[in-house]
Amino acid sequence: MRPAGLWLVALLALISLSNMESVGNQQKSLKSLLDEKKDHRRVVLLYGRQAAQGHLIDQQQIFRAQQAGMDEREIDVIVTIDYEMTEPDRQYLMEHFHFIPSDDFAGYLIGKDGGLKHRFTTPIATNELFALVDAMPMRRAEKKH
Repeated sequence: MRPAGLWLVALLALISLSNMESVGNQQKSLKSLLDEKKDHRRVVLLYGRQAAQGHLIDQQQIFRAQQAGMDEREIDVIVTIDYEMTEPDRQYLMEHFHFIPSDDFAGYLIGKDGGLKHRFTTPIATNELFALVDAMPMRRAEKKH
């Protein structure tokens, strides 16, 4: 493993968000990882040009502080780091989620239907994220049960 990859693993271990995954640590493509989540979990896909990118670290800490709310809304977090992305993953992000390669940080809220619900380029507060999720038809139906 490259030294930078080890640093990312250490960073993710420190954050220890139980529902956080890193694409760089997966043997699967981003598309197949998202396909597995479809119909079961919502996803916040976080992109950082570097693992130590300030907004990326801040966003993960924000989510960690509200883990119960993330779990209640069935939200998983997937972290992608630019230098660990494959070209097919990069193309998939551009085609399906309006990924802009020049961004230093970006986040994508993906619904259980696999569609892009919200894109952000600065950390999002959990109350804003939860309001977006709670307004979704699937979430409203879940809350009725």
